[in-house]
Amino acid sequence: MRYYSLNNPQITTSFREAAIQGIAEDKGLYFPMEVPRLDKAFFDNIKQLSKEQIALEVITPFVGDDIDQQELLQIVTETLAFDFPVIPIDKDVYTLELFHGPTLAFKDVGAGFMSRCLRSFVKGKKEKVTILVATSGDTGGAVAHGFYDVEGIEVVILYPKGKVSSIQEKQLTTLGKNIKAIEVEGSFDDCQAMVKKAFLDTELKECRLTSANSINVARWLPQMFYYFLMYKELQHLDKPLVVSVPSGNFGNICAGMLAQKMGLPIAHFIAATNANDTIPRFFSNKAYTPKQTIETISNAMDVSDPSNFVRILELFAKDAEELHQDLSANSFTDAQTLAMIKEQYQKDGYMLDPHAAVGYLGIKEYAKQHHNFTGVFLGTAHPVKFPECIEDLLKIEIPIPERLKEIMNREKKSTVIKNYEELKNVLLK
Repeated sequence: MRYYSLNNPQITTSFREAAIQGIAEDKGLYFPMEVPRLDKAFFDNIKQLSKEQIALEVITPFVGDDIDQQELLQIVTETLAFDFPVIPIDKDVYTLELFHGPTLAFKDVGAGFMSRCLRSFVKGKKEKVTILVATSGDTGGAVAHGFYDVEGIEVVILYPKGKVSSIQEKQLTTLGKNIKAIEVEGSFDDCQAMVKKAFLDTELKECRLTSANSINVARWLPQMFYYFLMYKELQHLDKPLVVSVPSGNFGNICAGMLAQKMGLPIAHFIAATNANDTIPRFFSNKAYTPKQTIETISNAMDVSDPSNFVRILELFAKDAEELHQDLSANSFTDAQTLAMIKEQYQKDGYMLDPHAAVGYLGIKEYAKQHHNFTGVFLGTAHPVKFPECIEDLLKIEIPIPERLKEIMNREKKSTVIKNYEELKNVLLK
């Protein structure tokens, strides 16, 4: 499989190089030259397949010969070494829990797969690779854990100062070794802008920068896995599947829509956003006009200029009508999110994190005008990662899993910066 730059289709590369480079030299995101279709037999037999067999079948065409089959099987086996339960929430409504990995967030899948691919690519090489990544919450912890102590790889994580939860911050600032945490005085969009600027800075060429955000194909593509695993569990239901994805940078939902193009029978996607409503507004008035980022309680979605939306447009050949058939978008306020968390907890004791609550609101909004469907919303992070919000609301104390207790007692190590020049100095040290 070759990949081309969305800014210039003449610029092409392999999976290996796309993973190492992060973005093309012209600043474009990489996109696969073709979208393979999985045959009917695969879906007919999916119930008999293991999660590793499913993942291998899905990802092989995108990786090609860059990683041999035996090693690729090992990579997907290690990546998926935890559960992905589908939990009934209400009549015809389920949640896909994606927070049972090492850092309790859905990003453990993408970061785990990417770190193992890059480990394979740099093995035995003299040059180091520097992972430069911006996080609005969970990406940082997942990337830090995935790349911790990997030989030949340095990791620099940018996050907006004071705008991630205490647990999220501890997960990315307490590891040390090859992991460096940078607090930026600004928003996530400021962090992301610095990362993009660094990639284009010729003076940083010697750093061999790459990204571990979902702009990197090795982070983006494996997110397809759990959509197929969800379908395996719900295939027996005879109603169309509608999936609501809490959306910030739109990498997760874009992976789901790519899976749909490969033949996965999902009837419709809902991009559920918080007050950062660039895409819902785009759907209503056809104008793409990002505003200043708004801070919300679903902080991992505090993104006003989502990088991956261009990939969704490419997937639909910029055909707005076809895109509308497969995707709708809604935004919800913090007040609605809190009310949803409270309502669900009082109903049956099930605890939603703020992002999952936004996802569930997406299903409820869709159900006002559509009937006879099975709704699934993605649970993208464990509620324990948002104690400041949930404990106060529900008047309870969320038990901290053992693996997090130890992290909470570690000393924070970070560097505070105000602008790009300060970041550049850190990278050149």
